[in-house]
Amino acid sequence: MSTTDDPRDDHPADGFDGTPQSQPGLTGDTNPAPDHGESSYVGTGKLTGRRALITGGDSGIGRAVAIAFAREGADVAIVHLPEEQEDAASTAELIAEAGRKALLIPGDARDEKFCVDAVEQTVAAFGGLDILIPNAAYQKDRDGIENLETAEFQRVIETNLYSMLWFTRAAVPHLEPGSSIIVTSSIQAFSPSPGLVDYAMTKAAQVAFVRAMSQELGERGIRVNAVAPGPIWTPLIPATDWPEKVEEFGKDTPLGRPGQPAELAPAYVLLASDDGSYMSGGVIPVTGGKPL
Repeated sequence: MSTTDDPRDDHPADGFDGTPQSQPGLTGDTNPAPDHGESSYVGTGKLTGRRALITGGDSGIGRAVAIAFAREGADVAIVHLPEEQEDAASTAELIAEAGRKALLIPGDARDEKFCVDAVEQTVAAFGGLDILIPNAAYQKDRDGIENLETAEFQRVIETNLYSMLWFTRAAVPHLEPGSSIIVTSSIQAFSPSPGLVDYAMTKAAQVAFVRAMSQELGERGIRVNAVAPGPIWTPLIPATDWPEKVEEFGKDTPLGRPGQPAELAPAYVLLASDDGSYMSGGVIPVTGGKPL
């Protein structure tokens, strides 16, 4: 008899609370609590001695990646908004429990100087930098292009694109051969929803960025890839302000449910580790079966 788990039943398909949260959303207000791998991820030393910087590493996908990286042997710096301090501190505790160093860097990634300073703080604290994860993102449900305010559009562009560029530009001089940059893109880059038009635009631009940078930085021995999540249950979902959609969230995937942050982490570990040594310029889909 097979002992393999049925992926349709690994995590809940129902019972998600769509009560709106203010951006950026907090783990403690998200019901049910997302699974970041706190009790399930087991490391095997794939990232021993490496140093990572994760933007938006306090909750959701970033938190799951931070936990996995620490348990694989990496020190982890987390960039987070000041209002996410509680989530960030909780993630830092899990990193410390894994026997690795944690560095919390509160601030707004829409500030160019802050992005540069965050990279320098990480290098100073850890003695270098090997892995950059531009993961922080902002999205909001739009009720028509005529109602998309310029200020909101600017916020999406600055959070999702400007910060990625600023962090990468500041990090590259510190990255040695064997280093890795892993961008959190989205299925929205390939199958955009009208209500997320501005978010989808930035996610498509991130794919172009990855493909261009993999060519430029490959000559230095630096790999650049992306992970494209499908519907993943994180605090960003109730903070997107679509309570009527949460009840059906993820049910349109072939696996019939949304994913959990913990199910993303192994893809980032693969791309950051020597197991992914010949992978660059790629986009790994973690979408529950939805095609890119």
